[in-house]
Amino acid sequence: MKKILATAISSALFLTACSEPENIKSTPAAEQVTTAENANPLMEQSPLQYDAPDFSVIKDEHFSPAFSQGMSQQIAEVTRIIDDTTPTNFNNTIVALEKSGQLLGRVSSIFFNLSGTDSNPARRALQQELAPKLAAHRDDIFLNKALFAKVETLHQQSANLDLTAEQARLLDVYYKRFIRAGAKLDEQQQQKIRDINSALSSLTTQFGQNLLALSKSNVVIVDSKSDLAGLTENQIQQYANAATEAGHKGKYLIKITNTTRQPILASLENRPLREKIWRASSKRALSGEHNNSEIVPKLAKLRAQKAALLGYNSYAEYGLDAQMAKQPSAVFDMFATMVPQLLQNVHAEASAIEEQIKASENDFTLQPWDWFYYAEQVRKEKYNLDESVVKEYFEFNRVLEDGVFYTMNRFYGVTFKPRTDLPVYHPDVKTYELFDHDGKSLAIFYADYFAREGKRGGAWMSSFVKQSGLLEQKPVVVNVMNIQKAAEGEPTLISYDEATTIFHELGHGLHGMLSNVTYPSLSGTSVSRDFVEFPSTFEEDWAMHPEVIANYAKHYKTGEPIPANLLKNVIQSRSCNQGFDTLEYVAAALLDMQWHSLPADAPLQDVVDFEQDALTKHNVNVPYVPPRYKSAYFSHSMGGGYSAGYYAYMWSEILAADAYAFVQDEGGLKREIGDKYRKEILEVGNSRDLMESYKAFRGQEPNTSALLKRRGLTTVVN
Repeated sequence: MKKILATAISSALFLTACSEPENIKSTPAAEQVTTAENANPLMEQSPLQYDAPDFSVIKDEHFSPAFSQGMSQQIAEVTRIIDDTTPTNFNNTIVALEKSGQLLGRVSSIFFNLSGTDSNPARRALQQELAPKLAAHRDDIFLNKALFAKVETLHQQSANLDLTAEQARLLDVYYKRFIRAGAKLDEQQQQKIRDINSALSSLTTQFGQNLLALSKSNVVIVDSKSDLAGLTENQIQQYANAATEAGHKGKYLIKITNTTRQPILASLENRPLREKIWRASSKRALSGEHNNSEIVPKLAKLRAQKAALLGYNSYAEYGLDAQMAKQPSAVFDMFATMVPQLLQNVHAEASAIEEQIKASENDFTLQPWDWFYYAEQVRKEKYNLDESVVKEYFEFNRVLEDGVFYTMNRFYGVTFKPRTDLPVYHPDVKTYELFDHDGKSLAIFYADYFAREGKRGGAWMSSFVKQSGLLEQKPVVVNVMNIQKAAEGEPTLISYDEATTIFHELGHGLHGMLSNVTYPSLSGTSVSRDFVEFPSTFEEDWAMHPEVIANYAKHYKTGEPIPANLLKNVIQSRSCNQGFDTLEYVAAALLDMQWHSLPADAPLQDVVDFEQDALTKHNVNVPYVPPRYKSAYFSHSMGGGYSAGYYAYMWSEILAADAYAFVQDEGGLKREIGDKYRKEILEVGNSRDLMESYKAFRGQEPNTSALLKRRGLTTVVN
C-alpha cells in the first residue's frame, strides 16, 4: 500500500464553470438578452453576501433561459480565446478559460443543488432536457482542436513560461482534461465520444430520477401498531405521521433509506416484517415503472466503449489513471489482502448471532434481515447498550453546535454564527456565516440535515459558490443529510453513527470553506476521488474525542453528561460488527470495480447474474452480508461521480486514520496542529501534488496500521 500511495497524482478536472455545447461558433444572438431575461435573477450576480443565492426570488421558470444564455455566453467567451491572434500565453488562454462560463456556473450550481435537495416535477423534467445539452456543451469546449492546440502549446513550453507552482499545476490539469476528453482523437472518433457522452448523460439522469421517484413510492405500509414491537413510541409516532401525510391515516409508513441495510431492522421484533422491509430495499429498481436493471448494463458498456476510444482496456483503467491509485490492480490487491481476515471476522460475528438466535428459542437459518436485530442483541449483551437510551444523549442541535462547531473552533479557530436574514430553499435549512479566529468572515454555510420528499438519499456536501482568488469569490457551501426529524415539538435524537456523519460532512464543508487558492478549478474539494474523502473521514473520530464528547453528549432532558460506563461501552462497541460493516463496503466497492472492468466488446449483462458472479469471483459472496449497495440503486457507481471510484472511501480512510493518529501523538485538539493541517491540507485544494500535501502535513507517507486499529481488524495481512 505504501508503495502504491507513493505514486499519487491529482485527477484532471472540468472547467471551473463548465457544466458542459459543438464546433464552437460565434452566435451574435446569444449576446442579446431580452427584457424578460433581464428580470431573471439568475442572469446577474446575487445581491446577497458572497453571491449566496436569493431563493426568495428564484423560480423554476428562470432556469431554462438562464442555462441557454449561460451556454451561449461561454461559447462566445471561448470563441474569443480561439480567435485571439496575439501570442498564446497563460493569461489569454488558461486564465481566460478559468474566467469563462460564470453565468453557466452560477445557474448550474443552484439548479443541481436544488435538484438533489428539493426536487419537483418541473426540475426533473428540465434536468432530463438539459442532460444531453450540457454534455454537448462540454464536448464543444474540450474537443475543440483549435482551443486544444493553444493549451498543448503552452503545456509543451511550460518549463520556460516562468509559472508559479499553482499556475503550472493548473496548466497540467487543463491539458490532461483535454486529453482525457478526447482532444487528440480524429473527427470520427470524437463524434463517437460525443454520442456516448450524450447517451451517458441521459441515462445517468434517468437512473437518478428513478431512485428519487422510488424514495416516495417504495415504502412499506404497516396496518397494526403491534407489528412495530421493539420500536420506541417516538419512532412509531414518526411512522404514523408519515402515513398520515401520505394519505394512509391510521397506518404506519416506513420509508426505505438509500443503502441495502435499513436501520429499523436493528429494533424490529417482527421477523416477517423485517424480511419485507429488507426485500423492499434490496430488490428496488429491478422491475416496475422505475426500473434501472436495463440502464445499469448500458451505462457500463457505454463507459467501456468511451475508455476504448481513449486507448484504455476498461473504464476502470481510464478512471484510475487520474486518481492516486493509478491502476485497477492496486485496488483489487488492496481488497484481496483484506478479504481473508474480513471473512474470519464475519464468520465469528455470524456465530455469535446464531448463538443469540438459539438462545431466543428460535430455529431458523440466519438471513440478512436477521443480522442487525440479533447483532444488536449481541451488542446489548456484551456492552449493556440500549440504542434508544444512547440516543437520549445525542440530541441533534447539541451534536451540531456543542460537538461539531465546538471542535472546529478548538482545532481551526473558526466560529459558526447563525444568519437568519438569508433566504433558504426549504424551512428546514439553516444558514450560518463562518468567521476566522481574527473575526474575518470566510464563508456562508447552509445546513440541510433532515429527510423529506424530493431529497435524494444519503449525505453529501456541495457548493453554491467555489472559493477563488482570481474571481474574488468566497465559498458558499451546503451540507446535506437525511436524518429523520422528530414529530413537531419533540427533540430530534440521533444515533452515534449519525453524529459521526455530521462531523464527516462538515469535514467536506471545511475543505471547501477554508480553501485559499487563486484558481477555482483547483479550490477546495476539486481533488481526486481517492483523496477527497480524506479530510471528511479525518473529522469523524473527533466525535469520540474525550474533550469533544464531554461537551455535547448530554441527556436531552436533564443536561447530565453521558455516564462514563455508557460512554465507554458506546466507544468500545464501535468494534462490534466491524466485520460486517467492512465486508458490505468492500463487496460494493468490488462490484463497482468489476462493472467498470468490463471490456468494450463485452455483451450487455444481466444485473442479478453479474452481481453474483462478481461477488463470487472475489470471495465476498456471503448471503447474509449483501453489498452496501446493489447495482440498481448504486448511485455512487452508476449515477456517476464515483464510477470505478467507490474504493476511494477505504483509500482515503488510510490517509485519515494515519493523520488522526499523528494528531493525537502531537497533542490532540490543539490549534497549533490544527493550523498546520489547515495550511497543508485544507487551504491548498488541488494546487499541488496530493501526496506532497499529505507529506507536508504528516512528514511521511501513510501506512495502514492506524486504519486496522480504527476498524478493529488488527490481524489483517498488509
